Amino acid sequence: MSKIIECRDLGYNYNNGEIQTPVLSTLNLEVNQAESIAIVGQSGCGKSTLLNLLGGMSQPSTGKVTINGSDLSQLNEEEITLIRAQCLGFVYQFHHLLKDFSALDNVAMPLLIQGDDTQTALKKSSKLLEDIGLQDRLNHQPSELSGGQRQRVAIARALINKPSVLLADEPTGNLDAKSAKEVLGLMMELNQQQKSALILVTHDMSIAKKMDRFLTLENGTLV
Repeated sequence: MSKIIECRDLGYNYNNGEIQTPVLSTLNLEVNQAESIAIVGQSGCGKSTLLNLLGGMSQPSTGKVTINGSDLSQLNEEEITLIRAQCLGFVYQFHHLLKDFSALDNVAMPLLIQGDDTQTALKKSSKLLEDIGLQDRLNHQPSELSGGQRQRVAIARALINKPSVLLADEPTGNLDAKSAKEVLGLMMELNQQQKSALILVTHDMSIAKKMDRFLTLENGTLV
């Protein structure tokens, strides 16, 4: 099975002047294609920090993150941005949709940014939204959608480029139980259909146990 992400001896410190506070230390992780992994742990233990390191949005204090064979520490910011655009999708607790754009336009945005022509981008986005049951919400703005629908649109936007990895930070934390179940089911279904690895941060053990495996972040490392 193809290895998508590898972390070796990963460490991260918060710097406050001359004071360094360690958050992660000698953390190792391997993630394979189509694998689903939950990361659980106490609030403030560094789960979101780890996700930011995996997504190349922060640089580790020690160790390295490799995505599809590319060591992020050896890349410049432009190259890391390209890796993020081509290989990674992000879903957060809050949807971060563009409020003045329709669901269709929000999903198409990553394709338009990377240079796809408008007609092709909208066609691909429409097909994906139809696949996830939002065919009657294509032209609705986020304010006209329910919380669960907004999160579905956010997932579609994250997956429109068919990334190697979907990074999800408490993606159901802001939803009611019914919507949370639907959104989780959708991510797991698309994880298998698109063969994207899924790395999900959660505090909910019932969600974590649905993944292929779950890891606990404790004392700065995964156990």
